[in-house]
Amino acid sequence: MKTTPLLDNWTMADMELRNRVIMAPMTRSRADNPEKAPTDLHVSYYRQRATAGLIITEGSQVSPRAVGYINTPGIHTSKQVEGWKKVTQAVHEEGGKIFIQLWHVGRISHPDFHGGELPLAPSPINPDSKAFTPEGFKETVTPKEMSREEIKQTISDFRNAAKNAWEAGFDGVEIHSSNGYLLHQFFSRTSNIRTDEYGGSITNRARILFEIIDAVKEVLPENRIGLRLNPSLHGLFGMTLDEETIPTFDYIVEKLNRYDLAYLHLSEPFTDVSALPHAETQIAKRYRPKYQGNLIINGGFDRDKGNLFLKEGLADAVAFGKPFVSNPDLVARIAKNASLAEWDSDTFYTPGAKGYTDYPPMPE
Repeated sequence: MKTTPLLDNWTMADMELRNRVIMAPMTRSRADNPEKAPTDLHVSYYRQRATAGLIITEGSQVSPRAVGYINTPGIHTSKQVEGWKKVTQAVHEEGGKIFIQLWHVGRISHPDFHGGELPLAPSPINPDSKAFTPEGFKETVTPKEMSREEIKQTISDFRNAAKNAWEAGFDGVEIHSSNGYLLHQFFSRTSNIRTDEYGGSITNRARILFEIIDAVKEVLPENRIGLRLNPSLHGLFGMTLDEETIPTFDYIVEKLNRYDLAYLHLSEPFTDVSALPHAETQIAKRYRPKYQGNLIINGGFDRDKGNLFLKEGLADAVAFGKPFVSNPDLVARIAKNASLAEWDSDTFYTPGAKGYTDYPPMPE
């Protein structure tokens, strides 16, 4: 590529970002302490990657009931807030910007995380997946169907988590509505068979998302709220795509135009869905014309593909996941068209610095 649009600065909402290279949210399971609070290791990890135009943190649970993986940090206690304050301060000292991803896994959990109680979900349908528990991977169970009161409490939990994030110094929040977790479970007819106002029609199944957005914007500016969606997810995280899946996401994306959000963060298909009659194989091409705000695209991008999508106007920025794991200086490597270091998948979720903060920058 003769030009590098990934390195162009970008005005997102009311913030000036120095490039369009976004660090995607990635679970790393390093909060191995009783408080599930970020530590000095998190501070180093995010500081190393602060040259990204924007960092979106790993998913952080909005309440104890939102947990589904070991050693993931939360944003619902004062100790967690204090831990995150050190992270945001470090990123800001390096001139970076950072959003936190607000997370509730719903049925992708296990009773081991909840004192023996069942995980919460829209409907009592087992995702037939696996949960990463303190005792290793275990089969998921049939979850508890959420009552209206539990839905309202969850909406309040997202609001409180956003308030905590603002107190912790984050520049904004990303609502995790993707990858088979709680909100995604509400969207899909294969995981939501409710008969009340949160089930049935497309409008009803999307209702909780917009109620959460409305609650979150009470405690921080609307243009500091981002949102992540994965419309063509199929066969992962217990999700099954059907003929109403894409129409549901069409409805959601078009309704999001009523809001002044920071961005919409979309994933290209995680797997080959070309043989599925109701799937969309080109997410950015479908939703760029439908969405009027800032669009971030994610999913298997490298330098050239990212530049191409930006040049063709298919997105405003590109989120990179695994390349940021092993290349803390990813932006510099993109600038010099340098080769990328390989990541070690064996250390994605293990405690300690190995495979986390010990990837070196490229040689001078």
